[in-house]
Amino acid sequence: MNETYPRDMKGYGRAIPDPKWPGDAYVAVQFVLNYEEGGENNILHGDAASEAFLSEIVGAQPWPGQRHWNMESIYEYGARAGFWRLWRMFTGRKIPLTIYGVATALQRSPDQTSAMKEAGWEIASHGLKWIEYRDFTEADERSHLDEAIRLHTSLTGERPLGWYTGRCSINTTRLVMEEGGFLYLCCQYKRYDSTRRN
Repeated sequence: MNETYPRDMKGYGRAIPDPKWPGDAYVAVQFVLNYEEGGENNILHGDAASEAFLSEIVGAQPWPGQRHWNMESIYEYGARAGFWRLWRMFTGRKIPLTIYGVATALQRSPDQTSAMKEAGWEIASHGLKWIEYRDFTEADERSHLDEAIRLHTSLTGERPLGWYTGRCSINTTRLVMEEGGFLYLCCQYKRYDSTRRN
């Protein structure tokens, strides 16, 4: 029965690999900032409805065909104030940071993108848009992935080496691995078996 079950419930099990971290360290810490402001669902971006995910608005729902002023304000505050507070905090202490940057959000925030580059932070890709990919066709998701890489590269001057979609589909891991240009993936934490199509 377990041989046909499509989920990995074992992981490494008892045979945990040695990551060979510098100095035989046991813990690695990575600070990450998701930059999604301007990449979220919004009718101004051609989406059918407003954003409704990850906000302080309890029970938020998409507003079909309408702008949601409160939701937009939350995202705008992140770009206008929150980002710069974190930028000052991390650069002031010379602490490296990884940005998971939504390509269209980076495009709408040239000052913030320049500040990320100036700080020498890694800017990994957080996809083309901060939207749900669950119901995308494989071809449409691949098209978004390709466009995200193209746009990211043109905005930052470098191809992204890390990828994090966030709101993934069942195809995300395979599509990113098939693209072949990434050093790491932070979407679905499962092993990908190229002989299976699940």
